[in-house]
Amino acid sequence: MTELSHEEIKHHIKIYIGVFVALAFLTIVTVAVAGFHLPLVPAVTIALLIATIKGSLVATFFMHLGWEKKIIYWILVLTVIFFVVLLVLPAVSSA
Repeated sequence: MTELSHEEIKHHIKIYIGVFVALAFLTIVTVAVAGFHLPLVPAVTIALLIATIKGSLVATFFMHLGWEKKIIYWILVLTVIFFVVLLVLPAVSSA
């Protein structure tokens, strides 16, 4: 294992704190949007958008996927495609 310099550690800590602040802010935005009592479709759309951003931040920085090889990205894209299909399938079949 390689040793990190003091400056590199400080840089990583700043990134983690920035991500934490962004996640906290997005959580506050989620609660604020819930207070607007929007119709179902816009409410779910906004909630999924915010959740996607928060999930991407967690996966990229806390799970270190931002520095992984390309195969990880292809697996992630495939997972997102399956998620979207499973999300849309009930809506299409009920229409």
